[in-house]
This record gives sequence, structure tokens and C-alpha cells, in this order.
Amino acid sequence: MTQLFGNNRMWRSHELKKSYDVVIIGAGVHGLATAYYLGKEHGVRRVALLDKGYLGSGSSGRNTAIIRSNYRTPEGIPFYDASVKLYEDLSRELGWNVLFSQCGHLTLAHTDSGVAGLRVRAENNQLLGVDSRLIYPEEIRRLVPSMYLGAGQRYPILAALYHPPGGIIRHDAVVWGYARACDRMGIEIHPFTEVTAIRVENGAARSVVTTRGEIAAGAVLNATAGWASTISAMAGVPLQIVSHPLQACVTEPLKPFLDKVIVSATLHVYVNQTDKGELVIGAEIDPYQSYSTKGTLPTLEQMATYTLELFPQLHGVRVLRQWAGVCDMTPDFAPIIGAAEDVSNFYMDVGWGTYGFKAGPAAGKYTAEMIATGKTPKIIEPFSPSRFRTARLVGEKAAAAVSH
Repeated sequence: MTQLFGNNRMWRSHELKKSYDVVIIGAGVHGLATAYYLGKEHGVRRVALLDKGYLGSGSSGRNTAIIRSNYRTPEGIPFYDASVKLYEDLSRELGWNVLFSQCGHLTLAHTDSGVAGLRVRAENNQLLGVDSRLIYPEEIRRLVPSMYLGAGQRYPILAALYHPPGGIIRHDAVVWGYARACDRMGIEIHPFTEVTAIRVENGAARSVVTTRGEIAAGAVLNATAGWASTISAMAGVPLQIVSHPLQACVTEPLKPFLDKVIVSATLHVYVNQTDKGELVIGAEIDPYQSYSTKGTLPTLEQMATYTLELFPQLHGVRVLRQWAGVCDMTPDFAPIIGAAEDVSNFYMDVGWGTYGFKAGPAAGKYTAEMIATGKTPKIIEPFSPSRFRTARLVGEKAAAAVSH
């Protein structure tokens, strides 16, 4: 499939070759970023990106496009900060406007324990050079005058973690920008090409079987988000991942009134306003495992109820559409990046849960370095798949989950 923008061809259609140096399964932001940095920084351009749907049809097109680096752990904070810095320069690097608005991100605390947790995050962020600080109702009111902080709140707002570099981005622009840059380097993008098997011989993935034929591969990368465990199972690599839907919705456009990203883990909701005026509202992951990408009425009711706790003036606003993405959740809420222990050339960039889009550029950059050099960059060593066997879990749940 060839995508056109005006009269310009963004990426071209190709016949599948018999072999490639690298085959990437999943042409979302992680797969595209990996291909881009393989070509740009390491000169590896005999690369095929395979996706069973259209480009960006998975989680890259179904997320709510929030970018931040105010995580909690010493492993996670530098990694996400590196990704934010790459996003800041991405429009210039790709020659394509990705519409990154660093409008600021507030995580609300409604209890004393919530305030204590945010204080720990703020201090960890500051120690590692990330702009993040604890603020209180008077400053919150100045930053977000439209949010209700008055009397009678069921969950009073006691404080917030304010992260000025956080913001929102246009997710389809990121996907298209990376795809356009990959195509210009001769890297091939193959949408509507489903992987049905991976042939493993003598401890290595030798070929990938698709609905369009079988192709030999020097290395294989699994970058398939919610379907990560299915793809890895084809290579005989079990993953500690379960897949849950994560629902969101958008409202009719409104005049601009909210220029910050608002998150409440207590209320299990997050809200921001797009440049078109729509409110983007998201929830916690569904409590059951599923590959469903449909919205449900109970979750919509929850999102509406908790949004009105923060913005009661929105009671008459109409919802335009609702959807879900599929999240690949690990036991410690941290990603899995690295080579499989028993299949030497089978690599994984998976397990991102609800926060994969934030990590796309950094994950791609360091995964590409790992594939090209055979050495694991220090910044991603803590996310090795071996950590579950060696009991070296990262433990990022306090800053992940609903805290987009």
C-alpha cells in the first residue's frame, strides 16, 4: 500500500524479497523507530517491517498520545527522559511536523499516602535531572483554573506532581514521519502481511512465515505490543505478559479551556484537550484479559463520572467516539527489551503496557543499537527478559497503570 500526502509519495509498496538482514514484526512506532535508527545510525537497510493491518492500526493509532518522563524508578526515569528528548527534536530530524505540544502534565493526589508517593517520585525525578515537582492547591488552581478544587469534593485534591516537559503529540504524525524516513532509506514497509510462524533451527530464528510467503532473516524483532506473547510463542519463547484492553473516548470539540494533561490514579481517569478542541478521556485497563478493541458502556460511564468529579461543568458535553487498545502488561509494569535467552537472534521490544508510545524513540534507538552491534546498551540492561528468572524486577507500577 502506498500512502500519499498531497502529491508526495510517503512510502512505497514492495514485493517481499527472499531474505532480509532484519525482519521487524509490528510496524507501529516501536518497529518503525527501530528500523529508522538501524538505517540512520548503523547503515542496516535491508530491513522489512511487517504488519498484519495498515500502518499504525495497532496501539500506535489507539493510544492517547501523552508524553512524559516523570516515572519513579532509577531504571525507568533516565530511559523515558531520553525518549522525551528524542521527541523534542523529532520534527526537525524527520523533516516532518509531529505536533509535539509540551503543555505540562499534572498527576493529582487525593490522599496523604498519594501525596507521599508523589513526593518520592518528584525527588527521584529531580535527582536524575527531570523537571518535576510537587505543587499544592493554590498553584494547581492557577495552572488549571477550570478544574474544580472547591468544597464538597468526594476526593479533594491535596497536591499534584507537576511535570512541565510532559504533553501530547499527534500519534499518526509520528508513525507517518518515521515511515516516510524509513522509505527514503530503502527500508521496506509491508502492511497487511500477517506472520503465521517463525522457524527456529539450532537456537536461532531462521525465517518468518507470512501470508505472502516465507522470508529468511538474519535477525527477528518482535514489536507487536498486545500480541507480543502470541508472536514470541511462535519462536518458542514464553513471555511473562498478559494482554488487557485500555479504553478511551473523545468528546465533541469545545472552545480551548484546558492546556494541561490531568491524571488521577485514584479516580482512574486522565483528561486532556486536543488542538481541535476535543477532550480525550482515558480509563484504567479493563480488569479482564482480552484482545477486544471495542468500547463498553460501564467503562464509558466510569470515565464520564470521574471526569465530572474534576470538571463538573462538562455535564452536557457529548461523546463522539470510544475505542480500546490492547496493552501488553508485565508483572512489574516495566518493558521487556532484549534478546531471547534460548533463541540468539530473536529480539523483543514488548511489555509496554499503557505507556509504549512515550518510549517509542528511545526504545527504537537502543534496540537498533543492540541488534546492529550485538551488545546491550546500558540504559536498557535492566529491562532484559532474564530479569524474571533472576528476580531483578523493576517495579514501575506506582508511576504506570492509569498515570499516563
